[in-house]
Amino acid sequence: MLFKQLLIQKSYSDRIRSHKRNLKRNVTGSAFCFALMLLVFSTITVLSTQSVYAQQDTTAQTTTDETAATTDGADAAAGASPEVIAQGKELFDGNCAQCHAVHKKVVGPALNGAEGRWGSRAATINFIKYPERTINSGNAYAKKLYDEYQQYMPNHDFFKDEQVAAILDYISTVPVPTAAVAATGGDTGGGGQEGGTANSGLLLGIVIALIAILLVVALVLVVLTSVLSNYLKREKLEEDENTVVTQSIFDFKAFFTSPGFIGVVLFVLVAVGAKELFAGLWTIGVQQGYAPTQPIKFSHKLHAGLYEIDCKFCHSGVEKGKSAVIPSANVCMNCHGELRRGSPEIQKIYNAIEKNEPIQWVRVHNLPDLSYFNHSQHVKVGGIECQTCHGEIQEMEVVQQVSLLTMGWCINCHRQWDVNAKGNDYYDNLIKLHESTSKEPLKVEDIGGLECSKCHY
Repeated sequence: MLFKQLLIQKSYSDRIRSHKRNLKRNVTGSAFCFALMLLVFSTITVLSTQSVYAQQDTTAQTTTDETAATTDGADAAAGASPEVIAQGKELFDGNCAQCHAVHKKVVGPALNGAEGRWGSRAATINFIKYPERTINSGNAYAKKLYDEYQQYMPNHDFFKDEQVAAILDYISTVPVPTAAVAATGGDTGGGGQEGGTANSGLLLGIVIALIAILLVVALVLVVLTSVLSNYLKREKLEEDENTVVTQSIFDFKAFFTSPGFIGVVLFVLVAVGAKELFAGLWTIGVQQGYAPTQPIKFSHKLHAGLYEIDCKFCHSGVEKGKSAVIPSANVCMNCHGELRRGSPEIQKIYNAIEKNEPIQWVRVHNLPDLSYFNHSQHVKVGGIECQTCHGEIQEMEVVQQVSLLTMGWCINCHRQWDVNAKGNDYYDNLIKLHESTSKEPLKVEDIGGLECSKCHY
């Protein structure tokens, strides 16, 4: 009987000891599982939210494209002939687009409906050719424009009346941009940028909230573990039970001083160091991010971005030859002969003209002398936009080099870029030969774009 009681007490004591031994491990395991589940839930939430926003963006883009498609027939509705409209567009782009847009105000007023505001085409033509004289004559609408913009538009008396009429015909055929439709209350994606910003903020808030919850839960579990450990330490426990309670679940000191951990750390340090060393060697001679201080604080964000002045107005050689051309002071005077003449930066242009000295602009994009690059071949023939190589230039206050401009960077472009053969009979036979042997589009590399002599003298 006594032996049986001893066996029962021993069994009970073993169960208690086993329970206490696993208490801390169970709490820690529960904390880990809860944290893992919370992390998985956070990831699923983020991915689901991004998927919804991406779908919304796609829907908005589709709607915008459909709205834009409804304006394709605007030119056909104009009374003027296509030749006159084409002439008007050419004259507008070359003389008016630097200060005016058709459907929104930039440097000057929007030109849509100008004839209606002036009352007749003859009055409109007269003002365009002789704006200062019209203002000084006391014309009420001309005086109103001057009071609003506080500047004279340059005379355009070099135009014939027929040329100004062609410009007006072209203006009447320009469709309202989808962005303008959205601004007037249409639902073609208006407010999409604001919605995207709000969505991004909401997503960031959700992630931060989940991380905060995870940290709070982890802190609570640590406190509970500490409280339970202290409670058990105050109990009268046997020596082996006390050892279980007081022992560390994870021996950090032994882990961090183990040969395996030290070896992994050394390997990572050596690998990262070697990677950075080779990366540094590859960047020798690369000026990506170079943004020198210029003698005049010229803002591309203001001119190309806000005022939407075409790059070709200042860089007139981009479609004609190898160099895009750094504009001379007289190009600046096309506008600043009248605009903002009192600005300290504009005065620097006047000083250069008075001294008959060029403005000492600092070149940003430099290629080695052994390399040949032709702007007209890429822009005029290839149809490549300036932003492809120069980045979002219309958003830069200070111009910087965005692309690598290395040989590998150029070669990758030649491998990936489709040849722009539209309207160019030169490529007709090449395209036929290529299509007879391949179903892939004709790339620049297929017409000799990787030959050394194409880029090197």
